[in-house]
Amino acid sequence: MPELPEVETYRRFIEETCLYQPITEVEVQDPKRQLQVDLDEFRKALRGNQFTGTQRLGKQLFLLTARGPIVTMHFGMTGDVAFYRDAADTPRFARAVFYFEGGFRFAFVDSRKFGRLGLTQSVAGFRQQKKLGPDALTLTTEELTQGLANKKSAIKPLLLDQRIAPGVGNWIADEVLFQAQLEPERPAHTLQPQEVDRLATAIREVLETAIAAEAIYRDFPSHYLIHAREWDEAPVTSSLKDAHLHCPRCQTLIQKKYVGGRATYFCPHCQV
Repeated sequence: MPELPEVETYRRFIEETCLYQPITEVEVQDPKRQLQVDLDEFRKALRGNQFTGTQRLGKQLFLLTARGPIVTMHFGMTGDVAFYRDAADTPRFARAVFYFEGGFRFAFVDSRKFGRLGLTQSVAGFRQQKKLGPDALTLTTEELTQGLANKKSAIKPLLLDQRIAPGVGNWIADEVLFQAQLEPERPAHTLQPQEVDRLATAIREVLETAIAAEAIYRDFPSHYLIHAREWDEAPVTSSLKDAHLHCPRCQTLIQKKYVGGRATYFCPHCQV
């Protein structure tokens, strides 16, 4: 599933390829399923228009246009983007294609069709409507303190609440808690101010690391918990695979449990 680091990578790619090119046509393969507005309205808003910039809030991407309406993109479980010229290069699962005047094309790619495209008049209005909190990549200690105030739930599911830190997904929450040395089931209201500060710093640092690595997780630093997750399918010997399952700090065996219904990896020694 595309998480905040992937979506930020998509945003930068679009900035480099798709801006200031007049749009001549828009095709949507399955508008009833993947468009959140009427297809005719979508086409009318974009034909003759052009993308002028991008914004991102959590996993939600916004394409700003010269004439006002903003395209919203959510990538679901398998969303991606592509930029190309020839029809023969059209990705197999291109669900929406934007045709540019210069001959190039921009595609919203989604094999499982859980992604969504729509229109909004402002990012601020969209954020208010969806009740999204401040973006996780720039989340401050003060904002996180406010988001967690008086919450007695476990910290792990609260980090996944998009009203608190939009863009924090399951593996990111595990990594953040590991780097901040906090136990996933710790009640949020028991966190001390210095621990909240440590947590906010870890959120930003983990996301910045993931973006710098272009979301290629095997390129993450060796001290990251992500290398111990069972979906790391790198072809390794059994002895090396066993090594991956140990804490990179203390060599304790990494444990897995379910917190708030989500698979959670943690070190029982470092995250007390």
